[in-house]
Amino acid sequence: MRRIITATVQNRSGVLNRVTGMLTKRQFNIESITVGESEKEGISKMTFVIDVADHLKVEQLTKQLNKQIDVIKVQDITDKAHVVRELALIKVSASRQHQAEIQSLILPFRATIIDVSKDSLVVEVTGKPEKINALIELLKSYGIKEITRTGITAFLRGYQPQVSEMNTISI
Repeated sequence: MRRIITATVQNRSGVLNRVTGMLTKRQFNIESITVGESEKEGISKMTFVIDVADHLKVEQLTKQLNKQIDVIKVQDITDKAHVVRELALIKVSASRQHQAEIQSLILPFRATIIDVSKDSLVVEVTGKPEKINALIELLKSYGIKEITRTGITAFLRGYQPQVSEMNTISI
């Protein structure tokens, strides 16, 4: 099962290495990881997506991460109301006659063409991973030359519903 773990850390050299080293040592496979500065100077936020079936292992992991010197706070936000986004750049083969067709295809995804050449274009899309996967599937018929994805970044929503309300919230 995919779990989303967030960590607030001191923005210091070696923090990412120590955190990922701990995950590796405990044999967690990191599906994606994003790291960036937060709203506070000297503080960064990390988002990990890991594949783990055992809930106790995740609980143990968060406790171990919280013990790290530069780690301020760790949360498993998978089962809480959260916002998740990812960025993807997709280079698609596109002759002049297909460019307008691709433009109309990406419109419902709120994607943007950010680069055009004589035989390709680059599409930028942000959203949930499922949305990005759907766009990639549609663009495959044109010929995808290259894809790069950031991995997800996430945090808790401002409102945290009771457990009974969770089934009605769309993320």
